Amino acid sequence: MANIGIVTDSNSGITPQMAEKLGVMVLPMPFYIDGKCYYENVTLTRDNFFEKMMADADITTSQPAPGEVMELWNKALEKYDQIVYIPMSSALSGSYNAAVMLSGEDEYEGRVYVVDSGRVSTPLHRMVLDAIELVKDGYDAGRIRDILDASRGDMTIFVGVETLKFLKKGGRISSATAAIGSILNIKPVLQFDVGTLDTYSKCRGMKAAKRAMLEAMHKQFDTTFKEAYDKNEIYLLAASSAPEDVTKQWVKDVEESFPGMPVMCDNLTLSLSCHIGYGGLGIACSCKPRR
Repeated sequence: MANIGIVTDSNSGITPQMAEKLGVMVLPMPFYIDGKCYYENVTLTRDNFFEKMMADADITTSQPAPGEVMELWNKALEKYDQIVYIPMSSALSGSYNAAVMLSGEDEYEGRVYVVDSGRVSTPLHRMVLDAIELVKDGYDAGRIRDILDASRGDMTIFVGVETLKFLKKGGRISSATAAIGSILNIKPVLQFDVGTLDTYSKCRGMKAAKRAMLEAMHKQFDTTFKEAYDKNEIYLLAASSAPEDVTKQWVKDVEESFPGMPVMCDNLTLSLSCHIGYGGLGIACSCKPRR
C-alpha cells in the first residue's frame, strides 16, 4: 500500500499547530498589504491582519507562486510515495488550475493528485479530515482525489456580516447601498455554494442575522441534505472573524439549535475575512463523502 500524504493551503483554516497534530502539510497563502507581501501564519498573524484591516490598509489576496507549491510538494514527496493536494475552491482562486498544470510535470505525474475542493475555510478543513480518514481506510491517492472531487458540492455556508465596509471596498455592493445599510443597521447573510456567493437575506441587526442563519441551516437539513442528515452522515461546522467571546456564544447558539450535534469551529480564513471583515459569523455543513 502506498504511503500517502495530505497537503492543503492555509485557506483551510488549519494552523501550523493543527497541521503538526494532524500530520498534514499546509502551504501558507500570500497577502499583499500596502504593497508588501506577507504569508499567513508565518509573517502575518491573525491579529496583525485585523489591525491593518481596521486601519484601512490596502489588502489584496494572491495565489502562491509555482515555485512555492513545488517546494512544498518536493518536501512532502521526500516522506510520502504520493500526495493528495487540496487547495481552496477553484471558483475563488486560480490556485487549483495552476496546481493541476504543475501536477502534469514528469516529476509529479502519478505522484501528486490535485482535488478541486469547491471549498474554503472550515468546510475545506473538514475535507482534509475526510482525506485523512480515506488514507487510513486504505484508499489510494487517485481514488481519494476522485471521492473528494465527487463530494465537493455536498456542503453549504452561511455567513452573517457585521460591517458593510469591506463588501463595499471589494466592489460587491455600492457606496450608496453601504451607506443606507449602515443607517438601517442592515446585516446581510451571504450563502456560499460551489462557485457562487450570493446574498441570502438582509437582516436588521446581528441578532436577526444569527437567527436567519440557524433557520437557513435547519431548512437545508430538511431539504437539500435531508438524506445525509437522516443517516447521521453530515457535519455541522462554524467559523468566525469575531472576538473570542462572541465566537463562543455563537457556537453555543448553534449547539442549542442543533442538540446532540457536535460543532467544529475555526477562525474564518483571512482570504474570506478580506471581504467579510471583522465580526463575521458563519455556519456550514458538509456531508460525509460517498465511497
